[in-house]
Amino acid sequence: MSSIKVECVVKEPSEVTEGPVWEEKDSSLLYVDITGKRINRWSSLTNQIESMSTETFVGCVVPRRSGGYVIGEGTHFAAVDWQKRSITTIAHVDTDKSKTRFNDGKVDPAGRFFAGTMGLEVRPAEVEKKQGSLYSLQADHSVIKHFDQVDLSNGLDWSLDHRYFYYIDSLKFMLEVFDYDMQTGAISNRRTVYQLEKDEGIPDGMCIDAEGKLWMACYSGGRVLRIDPQTGTRLQTVKLPVARTTSCCFGGKDYTDLYVTSAYKGMDEEARAQQPQAGCIFKVSGLGVKGIPPNSFAG
Repeated sequence: MSSIKVECVVKEPSEVTEGPVWEEKDSSLLYVDITGKRINRWSSLTNQIESMSTETFVGCVVPRRSGGYVIGEGTHFAAVDWQKRSITTIAHVDTDKSKTRFNDGKVDPAGRFFAGTMGLEVRPAEVEKKQGSLYSLQADHSVIKHFDQVDLSNGLDWSLDHRYFYYIDSLKFMLEVFDYDMQTGAISNRRTVYQLEKDEGIPDGMCIDAEGKLWMACYSGGRVLRIDPQTGTRLQTVKLPVARTTSCCFGGKDYTDLYVTSAYKGMDEEARAQQPQAGCIFKVSGLGVKGIPPNSFAG
C-alpha cells in the first residue's frame, strides 16, 4: 500500500464546511458553509476561493446538467445561477414544520436530487429528534417524500450497480442500506450495514469508491472510515488532525484524492487553539483507490 498523506488544502476555515463535490472541468472543489450561509468553490489550480451567499442555512449543493447548481437551502430546493449570483426557488418541503432545515444531499445515477432535513440544532449535533424527512427532487421539479421520523439526515450514496441506496441518520450511529429501484427512484427493505463503535464518533457525510466501498466521515471522531457494505466490516481508518470531520468526496486527477471537510462550530477558544485547522478542508492522497465522478441533477 502506498503511504497515505493528509494535507490541509483549503486553509480558510468555515464554521461548518460540508457537502464537497469535485468539479472535474476546472479542477475545483464545490462545498457549502452551512451556518455561514455560503456556497464556495475552491480552485486546486489557483488556490482561490469564490463564494456566493445564500439567504439561509444551506445544507448541500450539487451540479446541474443544464448548468449552474441546485441547493437544499432552508426548507426548499433552489436553482443557482453562479454567473448571475442568483437563487431561484424550485420547490418547498416540510411545509407543516417551522424548525427544520435541509442537510446533506446527493444526486442519484438517473439525475434525481436526494436530500434530507433535520431539526434545527440547539447545540452542535444536538437537535430535536424525529423532525426530519428524506426527499427527492425529480427532473420535472416534483418532490417525493420517502420517509420521515429522521433525527439528522446525512450521508447518502448508491452502489455501483445502482441496486442499493446507502443512508445515514446520524443520531442512530449507524450506516443503513435500502434496495433501490433505479427506474422509479423508490427505496425499500431498510436494514443496518454498520454500527459505529463508541470512539468512532457520529456518522456524517460519505461517498463511494470505484471498488464499491464506502468512505464515511465521523463527526467528533476525527476520522474517515472505509466500510465494506457487503460484509459490514471496517476496512480502514484514516485519522485527521481535527475532531469534527463532516464529509468527504473523491477528486483530483483520476479521482485518486479524498477531500475531507470539517467544522469548528461550538468549539471554545482552547479547543480551537489545539485544533487550529478545524473548519478547513483536507486532501488525503496515497490511499491506493479511486472515486467516481459525481452525478448531476437532470432537471
